[in-house]
Amino acid sequence: MISAPDTVLVVTPVPKDLRDALSTDYRLQDHARAADGAWPPMPGIHVALTTSMAGADAALMDALPDLRLIACQGVGLDKIDLKAAEARGITVAHTPDVLTEDTADFAIALIYAVSRNIVRADQFVRAGRWTSERMVPSRRVSGKTCGIVGLGRIGETVAAKAAGLGLDVRYSGPREKPGVPYPFVADVAELARQSDFLVLTCPGGPATQNLVDAHVLEALGPDGILINISRGSVVDEAALIAALKDGRIAGAGLDVFAVEPQLNEAFLAFETVVLQPHYASITFETRKAIIARLQSAIAASFKKTNA
Repeated sequence: MISAPDTVLVVTPVPKDLRDALSTDYRLQDHARAADGAWPPMPGIHVALTTSMAGADAALMDALPDLRLIACQGVGLDKIDLKAAEARGITVAHTPDVLTEDTADFAIALIYAVSRNIVRADQFVRAGRWTSERMVPSRRVSGKTCGIVGLGRIGETVAAKAAGLGLDVRYSGPREKPGVPYPFVADVAELARQSDFLVLTCPGGPATQNLVDAHVLEALGPDGILINISRGSVVDEAALIAALKDGRIAGAGLDVFAVEPQLNEAFLAFETVVLQPHYASITFETRKAIIARLQSAIAASFKKTNA
């Protein structure tokens, strides 16, 4: 099947606002794997639209021999085969900078939501319990230690916001970053041991698979809180559920999960856990900026192709 030259191939479900915006200028065509898992070949396609969660593998690129651009909604590129794209001369456009501030704000919000029992207290009032019960105490935030795993754009912004709120910030990562005003702790378990809040802002992928395991959670300890705004794959969920069940950590704020949206139902039972629907970057302002960034990348690609 040969598509019209202004076709954008949509290889995974994308938000309605993005579809609506792109459909004013382009013909959107949905594309999915065949029953055997293979991508049906489609010559004539110059632009494919995906998300960070879905990515794009070499098999998809092989099925689209005329592909020139992979437009990706999201920051993470761990599910896009970048080596395969480079080998085929395919440009990859994503939306990193526009997400940074809102995602970092959300990490701070989760710290407060979990430590100050904000969601739990809201439910307490709505259930009519305030008239006959006393809400359990919460945990102070200011003056505590915030350990950040992954000091990229989002991690650095979380660090600055946390420091501004009076937290003692330190970080871990593949290597120490020059010019950073926070102490570097090479070992994640040691960082957890030093931290009241362990905030995950690192990339997903094989290098960070189950980085936060039972050993790290044990180091975080019964007064520690885990915040994950990175990827669900970074946390060993079975170990996390066990640690929460046994009270070996104080709580967690989770915006990402190993499987989405079908998260492990065991999380629903914990009052000390705040659950979010991969929501950290979803503000009106960021959605507008993401759409504009992808529109610009797609328009530039078609202009180059048609020149």
